[in-house]
Amino acid sequence: MENFQISAWAGAGQKVLRSLNLRSEEVERTVLMFLVYTLTSVGLIWLELSTVGLFLDEYGADKMPYIYIASAFIGSGLGFVYSWLQKILPLRRTVVVVLGMMSVPLFLFRFGIGYENTKIAGISIAFITIFLMWLWVEACYVLNDLNTSITSNQLFNIREIKRTYPLVSSGYLVAGVVSGFSLPVLLHVVGLKNVTVISGLMVAIGSVLLYYLTEKYSQAFPETAHWTDDDEDDQEEFTARKVTGPLQKYAVPLVSFFVLAEVLYVLVDFQFYSQLEYQNPGDGASWIASFLGIYEGIQGLFQVATQWFASSRLVERIGVFVTAMILPAGIAILGVLTIGASLGQLVSVFIGLILLRFLDELLHYTLLETVSPVLFQPIPDNIRSGIQTLVNGVGEPLSCGATGVGILIMLWVTGKILPEQNEKAFHDQQSLIFIAAIVVLALLWVFVVWLIRSQYVGLLVKSAERGRLGVTDVDLKALKRAVVETLEQPGGEEEKRSCIELLTQIDPKNVGEVLAPLLDTLSPVLQRQSLETMLQHPNPAYLQAVRTLSQQSLPPEVLALALRYIWLTEAEPNIDNLRPYLQPTVDPVVRGTAAALILRRGDRQQKAEATNTLRQMLTHKQERERVMGTRALGEADYLQGLRLYIPNLLQDESLRVRCALLDVISSTHSEEYYPSLLRGLGYKSTRDAALQAIVKLHNDAIPLLMYLAEDIHKSDLVRLQAWTALGQIGTVEAIDILVSNLMTAWGTTRRNILRILLKMPSEAGIEGVLDRIGRSGLETLIEQELMFIGQIYAALVDLSGVTSYGNFSDREANSTRQPGNDTAQLLQRALAGLEADAKERCFLLMKFLYPLDTVQAAAFNLASAQPSLVARGLEILDNTVDIASKRSLINLLDQHSEREKLSNLSELMVYKPLPPSDRLRRLLELRHFLSDWALACCFHLAREARWSLTAQQTLVCLQHPTGFVREAVLAYLKIASPRALVELLPRLQNDPDNLVSAQVEEMMAELGTSPKR
Repeated sequence: MENFQISAWAGAGQKVLRSLNLRSEEVERTVLMFLVYTLTSVGLIWLELSTVGLFLDEYGADKMPYIYIASAFIGSGLGFVYSWLQKILPLRRTVVVVLGMMSVPLFLFRFGIGYENTKIAGISIAFITIFLMWLWVEACYVLNDLNTSITSNQLFNIREIKRTYPLVSSGYLVAGVVSGFSLPVLLHVVGLKNVTVISGLMVAIGSVLLYYLTEKYSQAFPETAHWTDDDEDDQEEFTARKVTGPLQKYAVPLVSFFVLAEVLYVLVDFQFYSQLEYQNPGDGASWIASFLGIYEGIQGLFQVATQWFASSRLVERIGVFVTAMILPAGIAILGVLTIGASLGQLVSVFIGLILLRFLDELLHYTLLETVSPVLFQPIPDNIRSGIQTLVNGVGEPLSCGATGVGILIMLWVTGKILPEQNEKAFHDQQSLIFIAAIVVLALLWVFVVWLIRSQYVGLLVKSAERGRLGVTDVDLKALKRAVVETLEQPGGEEEKRSCIELLTQIDPKNVGEVLAPLLDTLSPVLQRQSLETMLQHPNPAYLQAVRTLSQQSLPPEVLALALRYIWLTEAEPNIDNLRPYLQPTVDPVVRGTAAALILRRGDRQQKAEATNTLRQMLTHKQERERVMGTRALGEADYLQGLRLYIPNLLQDESLRVRCALLDVISSTHSEEYYPSLLRGLGYKSTRDAALQAIVKLHNDAIPLLMYLAEDIHKSDLVRLQAWTALGQIGTVEAIDILVSNLMTAWGTTRRNILRILLKMPSEAGIEGVLDRIGRSGLETLIEQELMFIGQIYAALVDLSGVTSYGNFSDREANSTRQPGNDTAQLLQRALAGLEADAKERCFLLMKFLYPLDTVQAAAFNLASAQPSLVARGLEILDNTVDIASKRSLINLLDQHSEREKLSNLSELMVYKPLPPSDRLRRLLELRHFLSDWALACCFHLAREARWSLTAQQTLVCLQHPTGFVREAVLAYLKIASPRALVELLPRLQNDPDNLVSAQVEEMMAELGTSPKR
């Protein structure tokens, strides 16, 4: 019963994780980061709302523009400080120090608030303190977001962060709810001026929790300070990149989009606080802070609900650009309604601004945050980060400062032009002017979104043409519009082909929606491509468009595709319409297609007529007739009497016929001919055709492929083709097979499986590995490779002194050739090759956890002989890798001696020096991990050095599938145990390897053993 409850809880936990799109090994890190971000955000929001209350009560909203202007500079200044800290401290210390530094001034502010009457240069210390508090809150928000982003990027790799960061970042929204509703209670308990101390405690607790997190996952952070090598070169390289042409036309409105978002946010924020100042019923700052707390809590609830349940779904349903227009359009409409209702005295300006700010805050941190990454998608990777930095790091802070200056100017102008009246009426009229400006800017924002959309379409087309646009986070509706516009306009066919290919890749099931109406206007080449694409998912909705096309004069290939589409989608096809195409004068492509279609659903007489047509084509003297007839067999449901021609066609002199027949065997599931598909993998001429045919069998081919892949007597090339076919099949079952063999295979087989999984489209192989064995499983595989490399180093160290041997005969010892030295060097070179292979497998395994280009860059630099490049490669890994054996891996890749590397691997394996003969026997115990050549070198060295090996090692290797390994074992036995060799030789006479059988005959003649009769 207890076990049942445990399994029930485990099952429920897995369901919760799946609903959150989390893996079990990510839960602890995600929860801890969520808590850190939530705790610090709660403290900062408490401080912000209290500061606003104090500021508005004491000094009024007209001083707020100075806050906006000052905050424009403090952001860039703190960014410089953050960068400087990374250069002098390791990153895991930097993130904790920054969070700790954020909390220290919060305790000090409490002492400055009480000095209202003490002044410096005519300004009270209290005003300076509250002013600095507001600036510090703004700065802390920047630092907190930056800290959270950097720490998350270190704790989670690029694939994990897609799942975990939305949950971590929602900590701010949750903090808004918690802090908002708790602030009135907190004010009642501790008082407004003491909130700064409580806020400081919350941030300090967050920093302690972050310290624990960075210590527990210390391997996720680089041990050294941020690298500075070649920073100037990198900067020059970045600045040398110019944004010109269509990119420039796109970048300008893109930057304007985010600038206008920030400008409107500041204007609405200022007017909201300005109106709030005049709504104070007399309770002072505490009332303002309490009101803001309740407001923040209610708003936070809506934000959390929108972010978790509505944002992504809304983008999918109505598209990126309609979603992007919701906020500016909503602001414009609500602003106009506020002006009208206020002038008609239906609603006060304050109520209108509450609604306006609620809408802005709600959508700014939900829909806008969801849409923003998609807008950067068409920009090439090499300049995307630069433009994002320009937007977020320069554009937004400067626009905030410029808006502050603009507000001061507008306050001065409105003070001059508005008539003198009571303060409340004057303030309301001033607010209406600001709201009118907000409406104008919101309409301008809508126009900017429209500009972005038009340029977005053009860049999508260019990106598709150059083959560098990914298939994730793309606005599908905009893409379809782009394809239609491109296909309708005159232009090069390559560009149009690229658009169709991209659309097929992104939305294959609905591609006919775009292509069917355009079939009449496309060139024959594009018509063929479009029909082939539509045939992958035939839909009766587009039948009429294809039927209309088939009635035109078309090339044979296009007509054949159109007939096939009509036949597959028409409910009751008229076979009599196909019979005219059976005439000998019709092109073989169309004739074969018509015959195959009639064989599917015709009556007995019609099938007989179609069968006779195909029989004539299959026996025709012309190669093209036989090829087209053979291809038509694959479209028929039943081969019937035509099956008799398959054996002859398999021996046909035409390679094209034989390759076409392999596809027929697959399409018709002719199981008796499946061995022909496997044989086809062994010949270069038919390998590609056989591979494609086997892949078409999907899961039915898995048993055949496993038989081939696990046959150690087959060549590595044929076994590689079997693994490749499994990867191209790509079903859940195929991935299961690949991953399970990845865990048990070694050497070349493991390397091949890793490469195949990495090449699978849409990262299906990578996700398949992570879903099945997870991050911990990959770390185990990397540790296996490191331990194997440790055994190689131990062998290289222990065998390094082997140059001559005391047990050589005098003739061998006096020989200038020194055969023992030669064989020792051969083995050392073989071991060095194994080391290189194991390192390559380590890099392949790391590609499942980290960005492929980053791992590739590290491998490229480490492969260089230049110390500076090697150092850069190590630093890339230091700042990327976060596995538990990170230190061992980096030290192993560094330029140290084998002995130093062995000591660095002490956490994974303990090295004990052994005599050379014992070390060689130890290597043979690891024979399953050695390459064939290294195994042969072990026996050659044992023969030359007169070292004894165990009987088990010798007999097992005598049955090795590789011939030259058996040769080496026989040569060893000739020296080590002639008696045993005499008994074994008769059994080896019929060895499949000619060299081994010749060696056996020679040895039998030398030893006087009579051959078997």
